[in-house]
Amino acid sequence: MFHSQRFKPLLLYLNSLTITPLQTPKPNNLFPSILFLKHTSNASQQPSFTVSYLVNGCGFSPETALKASKFIQFETPEKPDSVIAFFRDNGFSSTQINSIVRRAPNVLTCDPHKRVLPKFEFLLSKGASRSDIVELVSRSPRILYSSLENNIVPSYELMRKFLQTDEKTMDCIRSCGHFFGTDRVVHNVKLLVDYGVTDPVLAFLLRRRVSIILCSALKRTLDEVKEMGFDPSKLSFAIALLAKKTIPKLRWERKVEAFKRWGWSEELVLSVFKRQPLVMLVSQEKIDRIMRFWVKQSGWDYLALTKKPEIFGFSLERRIIPRALVVQYLLRKGLRRKSASLITPFSVSEKEFIEKYVMRFKEETSELLKLYQMSVQGLKEDDKMVNS
Repeated sequence: MFHSQRFKPLLLYLNSLTITPLQTPKPNNLFPSILFLKHTSNASQQPSFTVSYLVNGCGFSPETALKASKFIQFETPEKPDSVIAFFRDNGFSSTQINSIVRRAPNVLTCDPHKRVLPKFEFLLSKGASRSDIVELVSRSPRILYSSLENNIVPSYELMRKFLQTDEKTMDCIRSCGHFFGTDRVVHNVKLLVDYGVTDPVLAFLLRRRVSIILCSALKRTLDEVKEMGFDPSKLSFAIALLAKKTIPKLRWERKVEAFKRWGWSEELVLSVFKRQPLVMLVSQEKIDRIMRFWVKQSGWDYLALTKKPEIFGFSLERRIIPRALVVQYLLRKGLRRKSASLITPFSVSEKEFIEKYVMRFKEETSELLKLYQMSVQGLKEDDKMVNS
């Protein structure tokens, strides 16, 4: 009854239809509306019980109800009423129930305690809350007609193999509304493994963007990333895959243009991406802000950033600006050679930065520490004002 292949034509067809606005269910009102009587009288026929129920009890339009009735039929309200009562008892609102039924009307003809409850119990046993289940089903009713044994359990266990705990696995599933009800999970994970993607790298992908394993044409992107020289066993491969798969072509081109406005060539952007693909996951706005501060406000060489593109992943307010103020102070005082690397102070840890660029200069320590701490605190206060 809930087999995905059997109902796929129905679901695809119903998704293409225009549905009337949601109505609060009226399970006791099983007679056709005036609008519907007019519609059917013109067609010289009376609406079936199924059609009347779908219109008045589930918010279907008359046209959609007629078409749905070709796939589902019931003569009495007992079974659909029991399904609606089941969902209501499990925390679903009337609006959510209507939405689910309109997208998966075949659910009204099932025994929910045999077909649906075991799926809920499985998810509950893995740490999902009842509200999690309501959210998952409301976002994607396909879980209702997915096989527990052949789809839900195998997909879940495959995810858990890489994420290692039920908590992390459930977190991952919560972030993806269409996880169950498709064979892409197993297919794409197998594809990634066949390409040489290691377990830690795959786990990173799942935690960072689980939708990557539900996308189509994944093989084409994998080929592209591999041809660029990325090693599937390295984290950089996963980051490059995310960048190429999740950034639309137009947005990619705009980011390239943002770099070019500050002196980089297109070839240089590609070269930097191959060394640190994270650079293209940064927003266009952040690229401009960091470049503006580095080149225009600080007067530093734009090419310096190509040596450590990880800087684009750092916070401008909490890391780059406070450290830049310290470096600028040292340069003004002649305590740092102008030929010294501009990048190093920004790439070291907080502890190392304080030791090498603040505490090291005994006579200037107090002033440097004050400058650094005040800039960090000031930017934090600015954040609070903006967000208040």
